[in-house]
Amino acid sequence: MAPQDRFVSENTFHIRYAETDSMGITHHSNYIVFFEEARSHYSRMRGADYADFERSGYWLTVVEVHARYIVPTRYAQRISACCWVEELKSRSMMFGYEIIDADTRQVCVTGYSKHVCIDHSGRVAHIPAGWISVMKTGLPDAKDGD
Repeated sequence: MAPQDRFVSENTFHIRYAETDSMGITHHSNYIVFFEEARSHYSRMRGADYADFERSGYWLTVVEVHARYIVPTRYAQRISACCWVEELKSRSMMFGYEIIDADTRQVCVTGYSKHVCIDHSGRVAHIPAGWISVMKTGLPDAKDGD
């Protein structure tokens, strides 16, 4: 269940036919794409456009991703991809996710992704202060250290 003590974004859409397998169930690989879209939506809702982050010389590279499939989703189903910052450190952060049925609110998939900030030369770097500041506003008790 998404946390109640922090900002959680919610992006609602329908499962497209191309996202399903031969059984009519959403193919598991698409949930990682849904996580990515949820992360981008979260950033936009916080006023931090990821494209601007990249243009400033940094990337948040994915170092780990996990999904737990609870209930399948199907073609044309209306779902919501929920995202929040689970952990924020000086060089890394972790996002949490839920994919829920937009009508019944049943949780279908949960997951998380861990990210490390690198500069465009590929070196691990501190997350820029402006980005940290924006992301902290959605957290109850952000951690500043690694």
